[in-house]
Parts: sequence; C-alpha cells; structure tokens
Amino acid sequence: MPHRISRLIGAGALVLSLALAPAAHAKKKKVDDSFAVTMPAPPAPPPANGSIFQSGYVPLTSGGRAGAVGDIITIQLVERMNASKSNAASTQRNGNVGLSPPTTGPLSIFNPSDIGMGGDQQFKGKGDASQSNALSGEVSVTVAEVYPNGTMLVRGEKMLTLNRGDERVQISGLVRAVDISPDNRVLSTRVANANIRYVGKGEIARASRQGWLQRFFSMISPF
Repeated sequence: MPHRISRLIGAGALVLSLALAPAAHAKKKKVDDSFAVTMPAPPAPPPANGSIFQSGYVPLTSGGRAGAVGDIITIQLVERMNASKSNAASTQRNGNVGLSPPTTGPLSIFNPSDIGMGGDQQFKGKGDASQSNALSGEVSVTVAEVYPNGTMLVRGEKMLTLNRGDERVQISGLVRAVDISPDNRVLSTRVANANIRYVGKGEIARASRQGWLQRFFSMISPF
C-alpha cells in the first residue's frame, strides 16, 4: 500500500512538471541582441619580429580615441527634424446653351426659355501637413566591429527605471574615426545608417495609448 501511494505521488508530480514546462518556456522572452554590449577581445601577443614598431603600435597623436572592438564612444543626440507640406487646388467651369425657336410654324409653340440650358461646376481643395521631432541627450555605446577602411559599427542602449515606468534609448550605426572627438564623443548627425529608438512602458506609456476597443472602432469607422 505505501508503494502504491508513493507511485501515485510520483506520477502526479511528473504530470504536473510536464504541464508546467510549456508555460515556463512560454514566459521566456526573446532577447534582442541588436544593441547588446560588445566586450573587448583579448589582445593577441605581438610577433617577435625584432622591429621597433610592432603590429599593435598606436601613435601618440591618436591619444585615447576609441578604435578597437569593445571601446566606448558617447553619442550626443542632437536630432531635430521639421517637415511641412501644403497644397491647394481650385477649378471652375461654366456652360450655357440656348436655342431660339422659329416664330412661325409648328415649333412656334415653344418659348426660348423652354429650350435653354446652363451649368456651373466649381471645386476647391486645400491640404496642410506638418511634423516636428526633437531628441537630445547622450548615450554611451561600444564598438562592435571595425572595418578595413576604419569605419566602426557601434551599438548600445540606456535603460532608466522610474517610479512610473521604464524608459529605454537604443542606438546603432556606423561611425568614422575622423568624427570622434578627443573625448570620444560623436554627434548623432554623424552616425551613418543610424537606428535610434526611444521607447517606454508603464503607467505613463499606457495612458498615452488608445484602448483596444477604441482602436477597433477607429479601424472600422468609415469616417
């Protein structure tokens, strides 16, 4: 009897573990490594070629500028975008047709006003659109790759946890070595193929979005 109870307990535990396994696996979120930090690679030992300047030689004129994988660069966000568009159209068209019937004969029964026609057509349209965006701040990123021409792929993110939600700034792009200042700063306008994201979640972010029912009626509304 005790063996049967222990077997039932073991079978129940196995079934419970199998049932909870998919749920635990489903809770795991896919991590976006597009902005992951890149750690510096261990330096390779210099070849013993007997020369004064080894392969890893860095000139004194370069100072402490970033130039290797894993180095840190600060991106200064100075994004300002303004766009506006305006158009207008106006058309007008008039037409009149009039016939004078003969004063004698069978057609004399018609009056000139009976066979006169006229028409007017007019259209006016106007549209205006404008958009303005601004983003300022600083985000420190790491060098992920260094290409043969000296261009570097940088990426990184900054996450702030506030009392009412989370704010995250992510950036990636290509940076030229000549655009890096002596204190390792680069303007965001100098980043090629820049991918800048500013997202947030929490109470404030939820309050600024429409509810699911309101979004549904907005999509199906013909007006």
